[in-house]
Amino acid sequence: MSPEEKALIVKTAELAKENNTILRKMRRASRIGTSLHIFYWLVVIGLSFGAYYFIEPYIGELERVYSGLKGDVDNVRGAADKLGDFGKLLQ
Repeated sequence: MSPEEKALIVKTAELAKENNTILRKMRRASRIGTSLHIFYWLVVIGLSFGAYYFIEPYIGELERVYSGLKGDVDNVRGAADKLGDFGKLLQ
C-alpha cells in the first residue's frame, strides 16, 4: 500500500468519524425537537380544557339567562295573542 493510499484511507476514516458525530447530533436534535413539539401541543390542549373548566360556570349562567329571556319573550307573545288585534281595541 502506497503512502498516498494510506493517507486517503486515514482521511476517509476521519471524515467518517466526523460525519458520524454530526449525524448523532442531528438525530439528538430531531428527538428533542419532536419531544418539545409534543409537549407544546399537550400544553395547548391542556390549557384549552383548563380554560373551558374555568369559563364553564359563566357559560351555564348565560344559557340560564338566555332561556329565561326566551321564556319572557314567549310570555309577551302569548299575552299579545290573547289580547287580539290592537286595532280593534282603538275603534
